Amino acid sequence: MAKPHESAPSATSARLRIGVLFGGSSEEHAVSVKSAQEVARSLDTEKYEPFFVGITRDGAWQLCDGPGPDWEDGDCRPAVLSPDRSVHGLLVLEQGRYRTVRLDVVLPVLHGTLGEDGATQGLLELSGIPYVGCDVQSSALCMDKSLAYVVAGSAGIATPGFWTLTGAERIDADRLTYPVFVKPARSGSSFGVTKVSRPEDLTAAVETARRYDAKVLIEEAVVGSEIGCAILGDDTELVAGEVDRIALSHGFFRIHQEAAPESGSENSTAIVPADIPAEARSLVRETAKSVYRALGCRGLARVDLFLTEDGAVVLNEVNTLPGMTSYSRYPRMMAAAGLPLSEVIDRTVSLALTGKLR
Repeated sequence: MAKPHESAPSATSARLRIGVLFGGSSEEHAVSVKSAQEVARSLDTEKYEPFFVGITRDGAWQLCDGPGPDWEDGDCRPAVLSPDRSVHGLLVLEQGRYRTVRLDVVLPVLHGTLGEDGATQGLLELSGIPYVGCDVQSSALCMDKSLAYVVAGSAGIATPGFWTLTGAERIDADRLTYPVFVKPARSGSSFGVTKVSRPEDLTAAVETARRYDAKVLIEEAVVGSEIGCAILGDDTELVAGEVDRIALSHGFFRIHQEAAPESGSENSTAIVPADIPAEARSLVRETAKSVYRALGCRGLARVDLFLTEDGAVVLNEVNTLPGMTSYSRYPRMMAAAGLPLSEVIDRTVSLALTGKLR
């Protein structure tokens, strides 16, 4: 292989060179592309010089012009994030030679497996490039819902009762109290999730979950409202967005499962700010911050909770790289608190570079 050469500094080199990763080989590829489109629209190009790296469903990395709907059909060049810290950025293949593109910071706009579970974060740690979001440990912990429940429960945070199945393990369906939710332990956006109301339906639900993960989570249904809270910062300084509530007309909430999510969901509406009492809103925010700290999160995360009729707050799950589309919950909650997506990007980048919120 020819020796890499470094790309010439641009005339706007005073801008921060930010690598934006999107796409990926998980089931959430399409959502990631849409999130990246919204991020691209919100990036202040007077502050940032963006380098968009799209990852195909097959796992190929491409430096491209931007995250458009047909980004793979544009002017793309093979590119990889180098784990060599002396490179501190990308190796881009052009005309048979590799050139390096130094990056100041990376913003992963990736969801699900290999993007949100610590894998990409591990590569970024090797590269030595500062990056937005949770580190390897907290990303992996939050991705595995059963482990997140164990850690949160040890910190005194209420969680649903749950069981896990690995490999070919089975569970006696008659020992459970129905309804229960059966889901992949390490997946996102409600893929592979089934609400089971009868013992005879449990086996099929477990097999559905196993299409997405070898580890299956069975959890007791919590009677209450689905509540979300957007969190920004690190354990010393946290900002909470407005709380939202998911209003369901029927069934259960399946985020990002709609055929045309931009036009709304067939069974749910996110109400921001949540139409709950002020004391409940305060409790949700404080519980979300406690969950965030207990799981070692940094940068940003969306903490999903249940609010029961008697006012108790129960953990549902934590999304360490939540959706950033025009219809996603995290940016809506932050915008309702006075922080548009452009400001969220600025603050998370500042935190990645300096360890402090600006």
